[in-house]
Amino acid sequence: MQLTDYGLDRPESGDDVVVPFTLEQLDSRGRVVRLSESLDAILTRHNYPAPVARLLGEAVVLAALIGSSLKFEGRFILQTQTDGPVNLIVVDLDAPDGLRGYARFDADAVQKAIELGETRPAQLLGKGHLAMTVDQGAHMDRYQGIVALEGGSLEDVAHTYFQQSEQVPTLVRLAVAQLSRRGHPHPHWRAGGMLVQYLPPHGERTMPDLPGDGDFSNLETADKEFRESEKWAETRALFSTIADDELADPEISAERLLFRLFHETGVRVFEPVPLEERCTCSAERIEAMLRDNFTAEERADMVVDGEIEVVCEFCSADYHFRPAEFDETQH
Repeated sequence: MQLTDYGLDRPESGDDVVVPFTLEQLDSRGRVVRLSESLDAILTRHNYPAPVARLLGEAVVLAALIGSSLKFEGRFILQTQTDGPVNLIVVDLDAPDGLRGYARFDADAVQKAIELGETRPAQLLGKGHLAMTVDQGAHMDRYQGIVALEGGSLEDVAHTYFQQSEQVPTLVRLAVAQLSRRGHPHPHWRAGGMLVQYLPPHGERTMPDLPGDGDFSNLETADKEFRESEKWAETRALFSTIADDELADPEISAERLLFRLFHETGVRVFEPVPLEERCTCSAERIEAMLRDNFTAEERADMVVDGEIEVVCEFCSADYHFRPAEFDETQH
């Protein structure tokens, strides 16, 4: 569909979607993510302090932007490990549409950061690394790229990742907001994000669909023409006008936002891909994990009141197992 006006030939996509698009005159392509109910479920389940919830929300949006490029069933996993108040974030995209996320934080350190007004993403994360992994299943290779987190935001580290591993000029914007809704007693979390990448001219370069293992040692191999392209410069200029409230505004659909940004050059929008909050845990998977990864002695140490209890960090589902179940399954 060529988007030239608000009068679309189908309903606008709304929330909890990924909307792919191309900017043919600017040799670029990208994706817009809009999250509402799915993100609110992830962030409210654990009653995170607002700055932690906002940071995890940004990570969920980033994972959706990057992981939605998968062309097969599999998992895209975004994980940070750092020395800041929020020392671990894990987000899974179970392709094509399942999202879950979890943040581990030092409550005292976060409270101190709030009191000092030091709650920007870079301050909460601190230093460490961010890993992006594509898991194609038990019998396929895993692809992973790792980028240092050195006091930057998730937007910053995403730009560094694409520069280092893919050498594809990429722009990323992330926005998370907590909004009040009429008739609802509690504020509602929602978010938006956009990613745009420069396409190679004349088919000289192929855009990878997977994050993949990148050669992080040689940044000078990036083609100068990509950095200096007039078309890319125009894309950057238009992209820089995006405001956070536009990305998260419930009244502005992905299509409407794209029209605002790129109506002069033209933008082609494709069918939206729905997203939902969905955990992949199950009693069978937890049982297999306990059986395969722990010895009988270690499982015995886990027993409380005659049962082994496991609580999923993502969705808080509570699983109970009798120790005898593992003896019965041993061969």
